[in-house]
Amino acid sequence: MPIVNIMITKEGSTPGADAVTAEEKARLIAGVSQLLLDVLNKPLDATFVTIQEIDPDNWGWGGLPVMAFRQQKW
Repeated sequence: MPIVNIMITKEGSTPGADAVTAEEKARLIAGVSQLLLDVLNKPLDATFVTIQEIDPDNWGWGGLPVMAFRQQKW
C-alpha cells in the first residue's frame, strides 16, 4: 500500500490565483497513482495520495525564506 505525500507551496499556478485548484489537485492524485500502477504495479485502489500546501512564509530555501530566495535568484 503506497502512501505518497506531495508538498507544495500554497500559491496559485496562474496569475491572480492564490491556491492550487481542486482540478489541479485531482490531476496530481490521478497522475501519481497512475505512475505507481505503471512502474510498481500498485493498484489504484491501494494507493493513497496526500497533498500538503505550505504557506510560503513557512518554507525556506538556500538559508532564506522562499520569497526572499526567489527575489535574489530571479
